[in-house]
Formats: sequence, structure tokens, C-alpha cells
Amino acid sequence: MGMLVEGRWLEDDEAQRNAADGSFVRPASQFRHAVTVDGSGGFPAEPGRYHLFIAPSCPWAHRTAIARRYKQLDEVIGLTLAELPREQGWVGSSGIDDLQPVDGRFHIHRLYTTALPDYTGRVTVPVLWDRKQRTIVNNESAEIIRMLNEGFAPFAGNSVDLYPPEWRAQIDATNAFVYEHINNGVYRSGFAKTQESYEAACRKVFTGLDEIERRLATQRYLVGNRLTEADLRLFPTLVRFDAVYYSHFKCNLRRLEDYPHLSGYLRDLYARRGFGDTVDIEAIKRGYYGGQPNINPTGIHPLGPALDFTRPHGRDALGPA
Repeated sequence: MGMLVEGRWLEDDEAQRNAADGSFVRPASQFRHAVTVDGSGGFPAEPGRYHLFIAPSCPWAHRTAIARRYKQLDEVIGLTLAELPREQGWVGSSGIDDLQPVDGRFHIHRLYTTALPDYTGRVTVPVLWDRKQRTIVNNESAEIIRMLNEGFAPFAGNSVDLYPPEWRAQIDATNAFVYEHINNGVYRSGFAKTQESYEAACRKVFTGLDEIERRLATQRYLVGNRLTEADLRLFPTLVRFDAVYYSHFKCNLRRLEDYPHLSGYLRDLYARRGFGDTVDIEAIKRGYYGGQPNINPTGIHPLGPALDFTRPHGRDALGPA
């Protein structure tokens, strides 16, 4: 998968991402600054100053794309897609300011070495880039969506608070459950190196889906019967489930389509601004099936499944949109 070591790219497909028992361990993000309204911490919110780098296939990056579009920050924060086949990590066809493509390719790792010339670690998306200081503000998706909701609030076209104070404890608890069982759970299943670690991870994914299915039987959203960041964080995994995780990551005890409430909830969210209009299923499949040779050595991606997220969702009776 490759990484930077003291600012130099190292191809290390055999790099250790798994614990001794074969289970997958996700590395922590390293850039953790925050954009704030008042500029405390050195990064004040300003239109045109910040730029978001994402990849269409990455669910963590997808969260930030949803938040940016839902909060109507399209004209405030720029966006670049790393849409080209991976080579030395994520690659796009356009850069930013003086960081421009070479031979039509812009490697995202150049952002990391510009921010920190001797950086050692994984090169991940999303990246929130500060054009003024020429540095990475943050590469942790959960923190970036909070910034888009709160730090850029004066410039947002949508005033809906995705993290309302009265629901924060429940949102945090739901986020923790969804991350452990579902968001990261599918990766623990797909990247497991032993049968035992795979089976444990896969079963945990479906324990999580079963619990969320029960919750959604009586309420339209995950928390407080209103749209919150908890819904935004679950959606990217759900929309990829039947197309990718069911087969590519072997999460195949059931399809998402086999869950009536979860699949209806997915279609309900898909119809909203920022959700369905940031989904590219073919790019998602290319990114996974073509970009993870350790799991799919041939790089062939499947033609199916046929998915229709625009079918009626039947969720209106459970609460207001």
C-alpha cells in the first residue's frame, strides 16, 4: 500500500497493518488542527482559504464531501478529487496553487511533504489544506465534518446543526457503536489475515447492522428523530455495502437489501442534498476492486449488482424530513 518514510515514498505492500492475531489495525491520523470561527489555534474560517482533497471511493473522505455539500459550503471550500488509478498512494489530475501535476498526475503525498518535509506515515484522504499557510490542517474525517458544521457556520448556506448540544451524548455513543461495528468493521473483515479474525469481524458487522435495523424500525434517523452527523457517518458505509463490502470484503451473511428498514433509510438519505449527489458507484467499485491488489489481484471489478437508490423509501410516516 505504500507510505512516506522521512519524506520519501516507500512501496511497502507488506507493511504490517495487522496485529499478531491477524486482525486489522487502523493507524491514527496525525494532523489534528482545527478551523474555528475566531481563529483560535491559528486557523480562522475564511472563504476561499481552505481546500478539501478526497477520493470518490473512500468512505472516510465521503463523509466530508457530504458535509460540505449539505452545509452549502461549495463556494467557500474548494474540492479536488483523487480520481486516477493509485500509484504512490492517492492520485488526482489537478493540484492547488503552486503544487501542480507532473505529467498529468498529482500525488496527494506531496501535500504531506509540503506540510512536513520529513513526514513518516500513511498518506490518507480526506485532507483539509490551508492555502495561506501551505499546510495540512487536518486529515481526520470525523474532526473535519465537525469543522464544516461549526467552524464554517458563519459562511454556510444551511443553518441546520448536525451536532446539536442536546443530542451530543447520544450522537457520540451512536458514532462509537457504528464505527466499531460497521464503519471500521467492514475493513476488519476485509483486511483480516486469519480465518478466525475474519469470522469474528464479519459477525460483528452483522451484529451492528441488526441493532441499527431494530432502531430504524421505529424512528426515521439514528438520533433524536432528526438528521445529525451520526446519519452522515453511517451513510457512506451503507451505500457501498452491496456493491463492495458484500463481496470484496466478504461481508456476505446478508445484503443490505435484505434489511427493509436499513435499505429504506439508505434511500431516504440518498435523496437529500449532499448524500446521493456525492455518490459515484462506478468510481467506488474501481477504487476498491482496482486499487487493492492484496485482496483482488486481477483488478477486475464486477458489472453488478444492479442498484436503485431512487426507489420509494417509505420512511415519511416515521418522522419529518
